[in-house]
Order: sequence, then C-alpha cells, then structure tokens
Amino acid sequence: MAIADKVVAITGASSGIGEATALLLAERGARLALRARRSERLADLVDRIEKAGGTAVHTRTDVTRREDLHSLVALARERFGRLDVLVGNAGAGPISPLDDLRVDEWDEMVDVNIKGVLHGIAAALPVFREQRSGHFVTTSSTAAFRVVPSMAVYAGTKVAVRAICEGLRQEAGAFFRVTTVFPGFVHTDFAEASTNTAVRERIAGMRDEIAIPPDAIARAIAFAIEQPAEVDVNEIAVRPTAQD
Repeated sequence: MAIADKVVAITGASSGIGEATALLLAERGARLALRARRSERLADLVDRIEKAGGTAVHTRTDVTRREDLHSLVALARERFGRLDVLVGNAGAGPISPLDDLRVDEWDEMVDVNIKGVLHGIAAALPVFREQRSGHFVTTSSTAAFRVVPSMAVYAGTKVAVRAICEGLRQEAGAFFRVTTVFPGFVHTDFAEASTNTAVRERIAGMRDEIAIPPDAIARAIAFAIEQPAEVDVNEIAVRPTAQD
C-alpha cells in the first residue's frame, strides 16, 4: 500500500483523532513519530502499536513552543532517515460566549490552533524542500465554514488555519502536498475543554447524540496520504449526516 514505510509525524497523538490516526497508519505500515503533551498516554499508545507489529517513537511536545516542533521533525529524521508526512492535529477548544471574557482561553486557542500550525510548517517546510517531497496534513474543523454562538474565537482560529494551508498549497509548487481536514462532530473529549458549564453540557449532549468516531477522520487522512505523489487532495470535510 502507498502508506507502507512512509515516515509520519503526528502532533496531538495521545487521544481522539490523533490516536486513531496513529493506530490506522501504523496498521498500514507507516513508521511514526508521535508527540503530545500527555507523555504517559503517548507511551501507552506506542506500546500498543509495537505489540501489534508497528513502529513508533514518541516524545512530549507542546506545539506552542517552536523548538518542540523542530525537535519532532529531527526525531523522525534521526530514527527513520526522512519525514514524509506531518499531521498537525494538536488543537485547543475551550469554547464560550464572548461575554464570558475568558481572554486566557482565547490566547490558548490562538497559540495552539494557529501558532502551532505555523510552528509545524516552519519545522517541516525546509525539510520537504530539501527532499523535494513531503505532505502537510492539518486538522481544522467545520467551524471554518460556519460560525455559531460560543464558538467565535475557535471558529476564527479554524478560518485562519484554512487560509494558511491554502496559501501554503499555492506556494508549494510541484514538490509537496497540502491537505486540510475539516471534522464535524467527532466523539472526543472536545466538550470537556469548555469551562462554561452550560456550553459544556450542550456540546457533550450533541456529541453523544450525533457524533461520529475518530476513526472516520483517520480514514480520511489515510485516503489523502495514500494517493499517488502527483495527486493532491486539498480539502476534506467529514461530518455526521445529522449535523446541520
């Protein structure tokens, strides 16, 4: 398969979409460099992958620290000789109404969702240019297409990610690919990030009613990666059929 032996680095790999993506790509033969802030969960994930016959290494990463992303790229190259794909999946979503004035949480979303993506680009872009090949896969959200109450700042960061990735695609030339994935409601712990009780309960209720499993997003990411080198799948929206 086209995924076999590819070297893939994944941020935000300790749970949810990142964890599902790591498991699926490892099953299909990719060699993985995994990073997230929760190192204990990463160690458990690597152990599961290796027991199933896969190959993975891990280290703790905070995507708001640019040096951590450079370290992730370096880890992949040191252990496996190259980097074929960077899956930028780390995200923050402590959503709340603007009237709550949770400015520290706004800053967190900007730092993780926007700056984290930029730090990944800064770390991997020179490598992809040098190799004359590579693939950026970035997890955004369907919030990039539709703004709803309590999600203004979060949606703003996802609109920014879409714009950055489209600009990157246009500048890429013929040597690397750029894919942005837009998940809708996915059964993850996203709701728990909100410190507004009413918002948290509302989002959790919708999740429990209509959400799709993280594996659905993992399969979309795998689909983009496994295409021939000259085929660039730029944007994929994956949402529940029941979602507005």
